[in-house]
Amino acid sequence: MMKRNYTNIIIAAMLILIAASARIANREMHLPNFAPLAALSLFSGAIIKDKRLAFLAPLLGQLIADVYFQLFTNTPGFYDVYTQVFTYGGLFAATILGMNMAKPKALNVLAYTFGASTLFFLVSNFGVWLAGWYGYSFTSLLKTYILGIPFFKFTFIGDMAGGILLFGTYFLLQSFTVSKMQKAKA
Repeated sequence: MMKRNYTNIIIAAMLILIAASARIANREMHLPNFAPLAALSLFSGAIIKDKRLAFLAPLLGQLIADVYFQLFTNTPGFYDVYTQVFTYGGLFAATILGMNMAKPKALNVLAYTFGASTLFFLVSNFGVWLAGWYGYSFTSLLKTYILGIPFFKFTFIGDMAGGILLFGTYFLLQSFTVSKMQKAKA
């Protein structure tokens, strides 16, 4: 039991570091929304058994990058309340989606990653609409989502690459560890 908790803490710490670093590097590359945050949230929900850590990892990674942006760059880390809450809510929702992934097999990972990216897009852009960036009518809601499509392209590409790397690396390391343990027993 102690080994599982230790493993969860290490995975969560790595995910926090990856999330914050990916957002900061993403800003420097000038690719909007390319950081694989929904994939990271999905992975966190699917792999980390301690559910508090599963939610904490992507949210804390997001927060660390937001604080960095706010204090050390000209990019605002914190926007209006609605946008901020719904952005974090999108990560929260992607984590819940990961918790509901039956078995993280290749096709499941791809389908769930697409779902996590889409869910994040829908939730976070709803916050943009609630903030009134384009007004409060049904037309402005449609406009919000339409104007968000170019950002979704980068979100989707980043999440697919991130999901494949995160899940792929995890399962390669897992199979390597199992193989080493079996050889040690023989």
